[in-house]
Amino acid sequence: MNSFGRLFRMHIFGESHGSSVGVVLDGCPAGIPLGPDDFLPDLSRRKAGSLGTTPRQEEDRPELVSGIFNGFTTGAPLTVLFRNINTRSQDYTQLRETPRPGHADYTASVKFGGFEDYRGGGHFSGRLTLGLVAAGVVAKKIIHPVAVSASLIEAGGKTDIQKAVEEAVARKDSIGGIVECRVQNLPAGLGEPFFDSVESLISHAVFAVPAMKGIEFGSGFRAARMWGSEHNDAFVGRDGTTRTNNAGGINGGITNGNELVFRVAVKPTSSTSQVQHTLNFRTGEMTDLKIEGRHDTCIALRVPVVIEAVTAAVLADLMLIEQKIHRIIHPKTK
Repeated sequence: MNSFGRLFRMHIFGESHGSSVGVVLDGCPAGIPLGPDDFLPDLSRRKAGSLGTTPRQEEDRPELVSGIFNGFTTGAPLTVLFRNINTRSQDYTQLRETPRPGHADYTASVKFGGFEDYRGGGHFSGRLTLGLVAAGVVAKKIIHPVAVSASLIEAGGKTDIQKAVEEAVARKDSIGGIVECRVQNLPAGLGEPFFDSVESLISHAVFAVPAMKGIEFGSGFRAARMWGSEHNDAFVGRDGTTRTNNAGGINGGITNGNELVFRVAVKPTSSTSQVQHTLNFRTGEMTDLKIEGRHDTCIALRVPVVIEAVTAAVLADLMLIEQKIHRIIHPKTK
């Protein structure tokens, strides 16, 4: 549901136009130096303001409510909260009768019997990714010197992202994109075969991010068109280093010590300025829907730091699990 992880466990909460959103992190190790300013660089990468992002501006100042004392994590649940200040809920009233195509308005109403907070998408909003980014900041400290970086490599089918966004703004429509994530300095041996493979866990976390529609590791779907001899990564070092990296740094669900590489497909924002002909559920008649409110032309612009965050959280959980297993199997001897 709203929780993910085994030892490093994230629990996100809040709604887009509610009083606040945030995250509770259980299992965070004690002794990590942490303060509000540590969150600002990653939070600024998620912020709106540039061309193609929503006009909604929030301060996004993190409040460390619990789990911090004298500038260090205590080992107790760490709560990071963000206040919602700049909301315009009246823009969403008409959507009770005419759910937005492509959005969660309809399914949320069915799931929760009409009791859900529909304003700004409520609990289904991309605003909830603030908590994920906050979790990622902490996770990155846990996994250091492992480094996670993600970037937008394509938008609207173009590698010239600026041009693609400008065209979408001029057209008054939305576009998607492709985000690539790379992990450096990752040790071999993380993950478990089958259900807790590294691919399985990262994919699970990635698809918790709104607007994700696909994921591929290494050569991804190109592998289906390659010869086996071409796709196999020949070893060139006793540390597991390979000449190529079609596997994306994972074999048998377990990290092999090479760079972990994957890409995700981000769909176009569902809320578009284009008029859409869709059903009015109250009257039962087709109608033209013009969506009001403030929305991203290209939400993919703000996704890379979120993908980094969930990846770091998965890896932090796996590394803590590995440390626990190591202590059990190889206890300290006098």
